[in-house]
Formats: sequence, C-alpha cells, structure tokens
Amino acid sequence: MNVAHLLERTAHLLPDAAAIHFEGRDITYRELEAAARGVASGLRALGVQPGDRVALFLPNIPEFAIAYYGAQMAGGVAVSLNALLRTEEIRYVLADSAASVLFTTAALLPEAAPLRGTLPTLREIIICEGDAPGERTLSDLSDLASGGALTVPRERRDPAAILYTSGTTGQQKGAVLSHENVTSNAHSTRHCVGSRPGDRHVLFLPLFHCFGQNFILNAAVASGGTVLLHRRFDPATTPALLREQRATHLYGVPTIYIHLLNAGVGPADLPDVRYTFSAAATMPVEVARRWRETFGMVVHEGYGLTETSPFAAYNHEFAWRPGSVGQPIDNVEMRVEGPDGREVPDGEWGEICIRGPNVMLGYHNRPEESAQALRGGWFHSGDIGYRDGAGYFYLVDRVKDMINAAGFKVWPREVEEVLYLHPAIKECAVVGLADEVKGETVAAFVIPHAGAGIDAAEVEAFCRARMASYKVPRQVHVVDAIPKSPTGKILKRVLRDG
Repeated sequence: MNVAHLLERTAHLLPDAAAIHFEGRDITYRELEAAARGVASGLRALGVQPGDRVALFLPNIPEFAIAYYGAQMAGGVAVSLNALLRTEEIRYVLADSAASVLFTTAALLPEAAPLRGTLPTLREIIICEGDAPGERTLSDLSDLASGGALTVPRERRDPAAILYTSGTTGQQKGAVLSHENVTSNAHSTRHCVGSRPGDRHVLFLPLFHCFGQNFILNAAVASGGTVLLHRRFDPATTPALLREQRATHLYGVPTIYIHLLNAGVGPADLPDVRYTFSAAATMPVEVARRWRETFGMVVHEGYGLTETSPFAAYNHEFAWRPGSVGQPIDNVEMRVEGPDGREVPDGEWGEICIRGPNVMLGYHNRPEESAQALRGGWFHSGDIGYRDGAGYFYLVDRVKDMINAAGFKVWPREVEEVLYLHPAIKECAVVGLADEVKGETVAAFVIPHAGAGIDAAEVEAFCRARMASYKVPRQVHVVDAIPKSPTGKILKRVLRDG
C-alpha cells in the first residue's frame, strides 16, 4: 500500500484528463505522475530512504502535489509546514521531524535559508518556484533521476505524512498519519461528496492543512477529478474565477461562506456548482439557512480533525439535519464520553471520541500525549457535543473554549448563534476574559455590516431576550477584523490574550 497509488491508478485510467488547473494552465494526470516519479528518483539519488522525512514548506502551487506524491513514491514521509511560519518556527518543525530534505520557493527561502547547516538532519533545500541563484531546483532534482523510480511498497500502518497542528494553543505537534489513514479517508470522501471523473474541485484552502491535502487533493485525485488550485481565497476575485473555471464542488470554512453571502454572490455566479461543503469550524445555523435560501442547496457539513485524517462524520444529503455534523462515515465509530470515561446517554453532553482506520498513529515524538489522546482505544477529540436518538452528532464547543462565569458553564457557540441573528452583525466570536469577581466574563467581538452601527447596550438587551442572563455578553467589542488561522478558523486564544 502507498498513498501514491491513488495518483498512479488515475493516471493509468485517465492519463489525458486534467489533474490540476492552475492560473490558466492544465496539468494532466500523465504529466503529474511523470513529474512526481522524477522527484522520487531524484530523492533516492540524494539518499532518501523509506521512512525518511521530506518537508514541504510551500504555498498552494502545483509543485506541492508533485513533491508530495514524489516523496510518497520514494517511500518518504511528507511533512507539511504552514507557509506562514517564520525561521524559528520552521526550525522547530524540521528538528522535531528530523526532515532530511526541504522543498520551498524563492519567496519563502529567506525564512528557511538561515537553518542551513544548523540542523544535523537537513541535507538539501529544493526550490520549486521562483529564481534563487545557486540553489538546487526541482528541475535539477529531476535531472538526478536515473529512469522512472518504482513506487516503494509500504505497509498499511507505515507513516505516510506528518501534519503539524496550527499551534493556536501552544507549541506545534505533529499528527502522524499512515498510508491506511490517508487512503481510506480519500475513498470515504469521494464516496460521500459524490465525486466522479470530470468533476472540478475548488481548492483555495491551504495544501499544508489536512482539509486541503487529504479531503480535497487526495480525494479528487482518487476520483479522477480536476483540482482547481488557487493560491488563496480572494473575496474580490474568487466568485468570477469559480464561474470561469466551471467549478462543480465548492469547499470552504464558515467564514468563506459568510464572505460570499455578504458579497451578494448568487446562483448566477456559481452556475455549475452542484455541491458545497464546510468543515474545520462549526457552521452557524443562520449562515446555513441564508445559503440554502439563496442557492437552493444545503452546505454539507462534516466533522473531523487532523488526527482523524481528517474525515470522521458526515451529514448526508438524503437524510440531512440542520446544525448536525452527521453520522460516522463508513468503518468509523463515534461516541460521547463523560468525565468518567463512560459513554453518556443520547442527548447528554460530553467529549466526542472516535475510532477507526482514519485515526492517526499518534503524535510524533510525544508518547505521553499520544497515550492520553488515544486512551482506551479511542481518539479523544477535545470537542464537546452530543448524539441524538437517530445517531446524529452535534458539536457544542471545544473543551478549552468553555467559559466559567461565576461557576456557570457558558459555551461560546451558544452565544454566537444568537449574535448571528442580530441584523447588524456580520461576523462574531465569543470568548471568556479574566474577571476579578466572576473568574471569567463573557466577551463578544463583533464585526458590523457595512454602514451598520452597533450599540453595546442594545446587543446585550438583544441577547438577554433570547438566553439565560449568565450567558449574555458583558463586554461587546466592535472590531474591523477577527484573527484567523490560514484555514479560516477563529483564533480565540489571540482574542483572549488581547
């Protein structure tokens, strides 16, 4: 088994189909496989052995896919780095993973170059885009190739990739995903989203993130679809590009759907889109309602984490339930545990736990944290939620985001759902801030719609009429922007830290 077999199979069956469309040009499956095989042969010429770590410090460019599949063909372990990291953050990931080769671009090289010669395992830096005199390039690497390298066979539970968490709660840690994790998840994804040859999948989420890398890229390749690769999401230009590129599958996080709705995007702007999907953060019910009323289609939601490759649950179209993340995907089990580690009855809140072929091997170099996260044979997500009597799961919040206001538990999502009903509020986030008397107080950060005014006292009254008094925000901060990760996830730690 090898993740690269996803590409090889499609290249054999559909060699002339477009695998990637990027900035006006197509790369066929035949071309993508040949380029990846050249990289694999070059890596082996550089001494890369099966199990060696190969780091990708790259933006959303086709060379990411080429380097990723090339590393897999060589039997290496692909290590994804956030393209926004700075030198010392890169140092930590490369040292922790013991990466031997780093793929990057000329634009990102200034952050990586100072590390040359300072890390005992890092032997090579390969430039994939741009001009960097004196540096080895992707073409140079392919020139080292001595014929087409055969794909190195790997066992199901051999590591295939290490994806580092975003570091929003502290030091990054690498989730180790096996070939079975990635491959099984790609096939589950293509089944659930109804992907078939000829479909055109929008990818502007970061490829270094599990959502973009596995749920979109690997699943699209497994189904013979075309990845419409964008460097990033741009509210001003993306709608027109989606229309021009005849996108059929739109993937995003809730903030992207909020941007599109607020920009007035309608059915005429997305004429070929037949499927929309959101993950990485819980979709506000009000936003989902607005999308359905505007486009006549639901925004499907799934649930998962980097540690689950990422797909774990899906809200199916044939039995869709508003506000739910759905039921476990094939071969995956989920349950809700109480503080004592026992499963709680339906309707009762607890921690969502997962087991199946999608669950990671563990955290790289962190045996104690791995044992804690995977205790009892279940992955403990850190997410609070519940299951209804029909087996549908609902997310409430992250354990770490719970607010303790004078002994009362307040879950930010409950408050955010009410705030999204306010006609003047475009976007919001709720956190707990330190309070000398109550321990924590509920604080709301809100972005108003253009031309709308927001009065803190009026917002408080609006909330008080719709929820228990201890949940009502005592602080309302009107802001121009809310800090987010590269995938659009709100960074509540940044809001709490001020």
